[in-house]
Amino acid sequence: MLLIDAHLDMAMNAVECNRDYTCSVYELREREVEKNLTDKRDRGKGTVSLPELRRGNVGLVVATQLARVTERGSAFDGWYSPAQAWAMTQAQVAWYQAMVDLGGMVQITNLAELNKHIALWEDTSILNETKPVGFILSLEGADSLVNLSYLEKAYAYGLRALGPAWYGPGRYASGTGTADGLTLAGRDLLREMDALGMIMDATHLTDKGFSEALELFKGPIWASHHNCRTLVPHQRQLSDEQILRLVERGAVIGGALDAWMLAPGFLQRQSDPKEFGVTMEKLVDHWDHICQLTGNSLHVAFGTDLDGMFGREQSPYDLDTISDLQLYQGLLRKRGYSETDIQNIFHKNWLRHLNAAWASGAL
Repeated sequence: MLLIDAHLDMAMNAVECNRDYTCSVYELREREVEKNLTDKRDRGKGTVSLPELRRGNVGLVVATQLARVTERGSAFDGWYSPAQAWAMTQAQVAWYQAMVDLGGMVQITNLAELNKHIALWEDTSILNETKPVGFILSLEGADSLVNLSYLEKAYAYGLRALGPAWYGPGRYASGTGTADGLTLAGRDLLREMDALGMIMDATHLTDKGFSEALELFKGPIWASHHNCRTLVPHQRQLSDEQILRLVERGAVIGGALDAWMLAPGFLQRQSDPKEFGVTMEKLVDHWDHICQLTGNSLHVAFGTDLDGMFGREQSPYDLDTISDLQLYQGLLRKRGYSETDIQNIFHKNWLRHLNAAWASGAL
């Protein structure tokens, strides 16, 4: 079944981790093990590559740019100036553009391109190995926008979605681990995003920032990679009230496969998924909670965040590569979900959202 994943940090892994995503996952792991790389905890444990996306029939992804700005002495890693952060995002977009030039990926920026690409991936007479993986470009955390004019620069090269916050304090919005909301610059940013017809990603906003953003922003909204606070209590997760507010706005919520968002008490970069019983089915618990809360399957989908600064050491222990996402067909059937429900979760919900967001033809 065609699958859409609404959150993958592909360029970050390619540029900062030196991962050649045209190779198989297993070759990427072997290279990092052979070199005895220890600079990152997920070395030798990656789950994503272009061949694995094709093998898993993941024909379309929302692919990110990200680079945080941090103050001296901050507990968070990042760049010391917006100009440096912008430069990193430009290296990332250059990688995506190179993948397009090589035929491995294709950028999707409007409804006509989306429909053409989905038709290609639904044509079973063509081998997946020959199909480019489509991507919609998103910016995770707005710190790298030197000023508001840089949003228009980014829109010009195809940026179509933006989450104002990431982890920690931000120039435009406070993020996970903090309590403040939007800054004045962040309010101006949302107004300009509205004017451009962009999608706002509510992911990583604080509770205060979430309320402020939904009040101010009038355009299409999604939560690209979020799970449920009721099941795993943490500020990073969505409360039931927030879920219902998103649904009122027609949003779709992408379920994440980071183990610390799937099991209460799991500690980032410390705990073992097996010890916490974190299997792939844990995500179904979160989807099911949202479906029961809303009364339908129209607002949940995939936003896996796989290889988002973690690998197999912080993923469900029964997941080997991103191609295993197809196993969710069986997991959902086992929980009583119909074929229509499964299609909604695999691709139709994201497609409906994008069609509604882009129907004006302004993009």
